[in-house]
Amino acid sequence: MRAEICGGRLSRAQVKGTESILDGFCREGWSDPRWLAYMLATTHHETAATMQPVRETLALSDEEAVERLERAWRSGRLPTVKTPYWRFDGEGKTWLGRGFVQLTHKGNYERMSRVTGIDLVAAPERAMELAVATRILLTGMREGSFTGRKLADHFDGSRADWRGARRIINGLDRADSIAETARTFDRAIRAGLQDL
Repeated sequence: MRAEICGGRLSRAQVKGTESILDGFCREGWSDPRWLAYMLATTHHETAATMQPVRETLALSDEEAVERLERAWRSGRLPTVKTPYWRFDGEGKTWLGRGFVQLTHKGNYERMSRVTGIDLVAAPERAMELAVATRILLTGMREGSFTGRKLADHFDGSRADWRGARRIINGLDRADSIAETARTFDRAIRAGLQDL
């Protein structure tokens, strides 16, 4: 991972985020290393390689993220967005992307609240907590909570659909690049398992 994915070195934050996902995966008792590889590759992509929960646009605050998204939308750089989901609602909350998977829209925060047992509607900013972001990632990808597609739809027995697995999160957006990263994670995981 260090050599092939992270340019030769890992920051403490990258190690901490990766360990959180590894620990969560092991606690669940799952055995398919391809699931873990794809979750790590998704996190790598969605967090701009930080392996830490981030806000959409990598902003340091909700206000900054809202401003950036609003500028991008008004200038036509978000052509697929019909309704600006990031705008603050009547309660002063914004449903912009947060976490390892960039959870967006109030309905998704509601769904992940039910799935994880963490009230993300009352406190959407909790998706930025490492343990919460990990739980959202693992549970959502396993159960198909984001798009209806889940890990078992793409990795089961001898079947491994590295490219199509992107549909678990976001259509086929950057599917080839994420698939290649996932294959690299898979090789690293399998090499590590042989050393045990």
